[in-house]
Amino acid sequence: MRTLRPQLASLLLLGMALAQQQVTVQEGPLYRTEGSHITLWCKVSGYQGSAEQNFHWSIYLPSAPEREVQIVSTIDPSFPYAIYTQRVRSRGIYVERVQGDAVLLHITELQDRDAGEYECHTPNTQERYFGSYSAKMNLVVIPDSLRVTAVPQTLNKVEHDSLELKCEVSKSTAQHSHVSVGWYRQRGSETPVEVISLSRDFVLRAGSAYAQRQATGDIRLDKVGETTSKLTIYNLHPSDQGEFYCEAVEWIQDPDKSWYAMTRKRSQGAIVNVQATDKEFSVRLETEKRTYIVGEPVEFRCILEAQNVPDRYFSISWAFNSSLIASLGPNAVPVLNNEFAQREALGQLKVAKESDNVFVLKIYRLRLEDSGKYNCRVTEREKTVTGDFIDKESKRPKNIPITVLPLKAGFAVTAISRTPGVTYNESFDLQCIIKPHYPSWVPVSVTWRFQPAGSTEFHDLVTFTRDGGVQWGDRYAGFRTRTAIEKAESSNNVRLSISRASDTEAGKYQCVAELWRKNYNSSWTRLADRTSNLLEIRVLRPVTKLQVSKSKRSITLVENRPIPLNCSVKSQTSPDSHFAVLWYVHKPSDADGKLILKTTHSSAFEYGTYAEEEGLRGRLQFERSASGGLFSLTVQRAEVRDSGSYYCHVEEWLLSPNHAWYKLAEEVSGRTEVTVKQPDNRLQVNQTNKNITVLENQWVTLECLVSSRTSPSSQLSVEWYVWRPGHPEKEAVARLSRQSILGYGDLVVLGDLRSRLHLESPSPGLYLLSIQNTTVQDSGTYDCRVEEWLLDPSDRWYKRAEDLSGLTTLTVKQPDPTLQVDTATANLTVQEKESFPLDCSILSRSSPDSHFAVTWYNLQAKEAGSRAEEEEEEEREVVLSVGPDAVFSPEAGRWEGRLCFQRLSAVLFRLTVLQASRADTGNYSCRVEEWLADPTGVWYRLAEEESGTVAVHVQDAGSTLQSVICSNDALFYFVFFYPFPIFGILIITILLVRFKSRNSSKNSEGKNGVPLLWIKEPHLNYSPTCLEPPVLSIHPGTID
Repeated sequence: MRTLRPQLASLLLLGMALAQQQVTVQEGPLYRTEGSHITLWCKVSGYQGSAEQNFHWSIYLPSAPEREVQIVSTIDPSFPYAIYTQRVRSRGIYVERVQGDAVLLHITELQDRDAGEYECHTPNTQERYFGSYSAKMNLVVIPDSLRVTAVPQTLNKVEHDSLELKCEVSKSTAQHSHVSVGWYRQRGSETPVEVISLSRDFVLRAGSAYAQRQATGDIRLDKVGETTSKLTIYNLHPSDQGEFYCEAVEWIQDPDKSWYAMTRKRSQGAIVNVQATDKEFSVRLETEKRTYIVGEPVEFRCILEAQNVPDRYFSISWAFNSSLIASLGPNAVPVLNNEFAQREALGQLKVAKESDNVFVLKIYRLRLEDSGKYNCRVTEREKTVTGDFIDKESKRPKNIPITVLPLKAGFAVTAISRTPGVTYNESFDLQCIIKPHYPSWVPVSVTWRFQPAGSTEFHDLVTFTRDGGVQWGDRYAGFRTRTAIEKAESSNNVRLSISRASDTEAGKYQCVAELWRKNYNSSWTRLADRTSNLLEIRVLRPVTKLQVSKSKRSITLVENRPIPLNCSVKSQTSPDSHFAVLWYVHKPSDADGKLILKTTHSSAFEYGTYAEEEGLRGRLQFERSASGGLFSLTVQRAEVRDSGSYYCHVEEWLLSPNHAWYKLAEEVSGRTEVTVKQPDNRLQVNQTNKNITVLENQWVTLECLVSSRTSPSSQLSVEWYVWRPGHPEKEAVARLSRQSILGYGDLVVLGDLRSRLHLESPSPGLYLLSIQNTTVQDSGTYDCRVEEWLLDPSDRWYKRAEDLSGLTTLTVKQPDPTLQVDTATANLTVQEKESFPLDCSILSRSSPDSHFAVTWYNLQAKEAGSRAEEEEEEEREVVLSVGPDAVFSPEAGRWEGRLCFQRLSAVLFRLTVLQASRADTGNYSCRVEEWLADPTGVWYRLAEEESGTVAVHVQDAGSTLQSVICSNDALFYFVFFYPFPIFGILIITILLVRFKSRNSSKNSEGKNGVPLLWIKEPHLNYSPTCLEPPVLSIHPGTID
């Protein structure tokens, strides 16, 4: 760029004699959907030289925005990088030259990785650089979320029908976009025709072929809900036939304010077939037959066959022997002439429109003069704009002639019965047959007459009247409740059905038939009458068919279960039979069976003596099956004493015709041997032995598991015991009764254990005993005893079983001592009047709850002589003692006011000695005692440990007598060496004399006791810098 600046300056001075080159690219950012075909334009202006410019396209990916990745070039085939080479070769990416200085970059199938910053570059074609030779823009690839769906279907329509189609259009694009929806019709390979569409600007517009029909309201496009588009076409034309589909386009606005169609999708099509209507029509006349009898009805049906009848107008006219009977206009209101109008008013004739295609003429009662030719005429009419009708085409079918014959009066009547001998209390039928069979519309009356057995007179029983009614006779009112009369539809035969026959129904029967004619003036004329033969009916008493099941069975069941007893009637005399059932039980100690329960034929209950004596009333349940042949007796909550042999005694009862019940037969069933026993003992407690070891103050849970029990409804009681070491018998700890009442053992034996017990049952059969804050005294062997209680049928609880669990040995230990104190030795030299620290560091402890007692000692050397040898030993002096309860011991005399105690942490203690003096020189150590509290709150010493020694030497602050002596050899020997043997001999002499004088009266005390000669520790002054021996000085008062 430095070489360009002088050139640019000179060009500016020349007044821009040359044009400046400029590369422009499509403005971004652009949002395009994945999988779509996109184009990016690029053009150059202000160039000189060749009119055809070359272009290079590159991309800067978001993952490496500084790195250029070459895509395609118009001049260099090797320009693309490897990731784009295949797509460029397959024309998935290519450059289209619009003109010499403008190109389009095509990406035929956009991928998610194509997002980034695109650069269009034009190589320089001039001798020098002047202007811009590249431009950049951003492309963002977004998912294609447009969805267009419609139901694929085939619809067959008729011209002028309506069509309704729906299409679902949805999108979930995060960017602001619009959707346009359009409906199209396509036939085969023809170009689709636009029906109607809703643009992205919400403007409704119909295609050119449907614009006029939209204006008249025959084409509609409605939006139903958020995503549904509904197309409606009224008054279909044959030209509307084809495949209809909807197409949706998702639009987005580019930075240049233009709208771009990102995605275009179409739905599946609906095939619509439109059948053209035919204006022709035909007429057909039908009737059932051609020959009729006077009084019989006839119906003529005029059937119109045409297309789209509801939208057309027709008028109908009926004719008899070419004379008009009636007519119906488009409004379907009949108009009759005078004669037939009268018959229509009397209900003898009807003219009506049955449906859009069927018109009916019906004559209910034919006359002889109704014989002749009948026809109908159909005329199509057209409605004018003024509302008037104009007749157009008219058609009529062929005439239909009918013949009406007179009614014949000759006939015969016969009475028959298939059951002349009927069983007592059963039913029988009597039939009155009339020949020939007259139609149902012919008025015939039939009367049944009855002569009771032993009588000579007939009386009217019931009459089926000529107008279809039933009239009962007055003398035999009892017949009416048990008699049914029925007339056949196809003939005048009358059947008399008598139920529950008895002696009163026995006798002779006959029927009388009368033929009638109804005159025009509504009067009646009897044409003929006939009487049938006599029919004798005999009524017999029924024969019993009672059979009761004789099968035997045995039942063994558990106490408290129900005892099912069945009594089965295998056959009975009549479906209306009633039964009385008596239930008995026979026990070995009894001679005869005892009555338990009796149910009468009227379903009344009577308890027997056995039920009263044994208290069974509340435990008996009686049932009868819906079929009626099975009786069940259930003894609820069976007891052991209910064992025995059970059977039933059945009596069959029938209702006589006089409404009185009588016993027809009786029979005894087979026996059922019942054995009731107590439930088997299934109680089982887990017998696994366990050993549990815990530390003192922890919680422990002991388990008592009931693995099985006799009954799910049983109740359990649990009691815990313990054998303590040194105790001869086990002791009760806690008890949970079957009513869930908690109890404890002897308070004296348990002590404070009672307050630390917790008993729970988290699930059925599992009992947990928890001991909180265990102590060593809680050690022992524990077990539990489980008792199972059952409820007997008399609602009394009894103990059915008990079982012991396995043994759980509990050992409660005090924690193992793990106290460890730092035993490292150290040397410390300080100046006089300074301070020095003495640290006591605990490296490990037995428990986080431990308390510590710390004592610091000062150890100073002293000399002691004996007859055998001389030995050197150290004297321990307590400097400071701090108890586990943080109580300090009194300070010794020379330490008073000079000690400072600090607890730097839970395991680090520091004692600082202030104002050090030479007397403080010596070895120091600390002793640590670890204390723990047992669960009862009593503290005990668990362990103790002593630290390593710290050798402390205190130096003089300046020149002293010692330093003067040490600096002169002669003076040093004179002061320290020569006096030493003299004083040594003197001390030994004194000690010997003292020892001999007290040997007889007192023994010597140990090393740590009071010194024998009551000599205090000699004061030593020692300088580690001097080579001369130390000076021994005995202060006044050192010898008693």
